[in-house]
Amino acid sequence: MSLETVRAFLAAHAPDVEVLVTEASSATVALAADAHGVEPAQIAKTICLRVGGETMLIVAGGMSRLHNRKFKDRFGGKPRMLDADEVVAITSHPVGGVCPFGLPAPLPVYCDVSLRAFDEVVPAAGATNAAVRLSPERMAQIVDAEWVDVCQ
Repeated sequence: MSLETVRAFLAAHAPDVEVLVTEASSATVALAADAHGVEPAQIAKTICLRVGGETMLIVAGGMSRLHNRKFKDRFGGKPRMLDADEVVAITSHPVGGVCPFGLPAPLPVYCDVSLRAFDEVVPAAGATNAAVRLSPERMAQIVDAEWVDVCQ
């Protein structure tokens, strides 16, 4: 059902953005890069985190890693990654298909500046074999994301 919520969200907010469903899995950065013919850094991975009582999504370049000091300075605490069941409960998307589109309830979305290295990025689209291609700026605009610098 998650793929359908992403399709419905994009139909309403960005009807020109096509959901690409592949035969091959794109559940990891490496698999997604292979499936879509891009370099791993161009995959826009979405991480579901909790800081204190706030749950958020961070979308970052596929080869980026959270930088603890930058993150703590920006958000005032240490991030805790949610487990797979929590991620599904909050986003409706399975791990490997998590994206900032089609969420059951609003969440703060932050795009890391690592995405700006590319004209086009490839985030997942609610399933482990679905994605979209769009510019980082367009993705941030569609989901009302704030730009942050929290990765290395």
